[in-house]
Amino acid sequence: MNKNKILVVDDDSGIGEMLKTLLEFYEYDVTVTAKPEETEKLIIAEKVDLVLLDMLISGVNGTDVCARLRNNPQMENIPVLMMSALHDAGTKCREAGANDFIAKPFEMDDLVNKIGVILESKAKS
Repeated sequence: MNKNKILVVDDDSGIGEMLKTLLEFYEYDVTVTAKPEETEKLIIAEKVDLVLLDMLISGVNGTDVCARLRNNPQMENIPVLMMSALHDAGTKCREAGANDFIAKPFEMDDLVNKIGVILESKAKS
């Protein structure tokens, strides 16, 4: 089976490693970075299928990263699932072009379900 590649962009290394471990259990191939400026480079290098992007990453707004991806012809179709503990962040994330949003703290089942739905709809399009 071809493993889908997920890029986790989160500056909390604990969360990044936890997500990597859990998503690998679900047979995803996971790369973690705490550096939002590496997002585009990693998407190309790793042939990423989905980006799991934190809204606030070491002084950078994840919505800016998402908007940059949407404005890049090479990456505009890469699904982005944003996450945040901020109240009302979902609207801002979707406005920036995120395919979906999940509030922290989240249940792992919810996250895996959202990822599955996004990747299925990407496969169909």
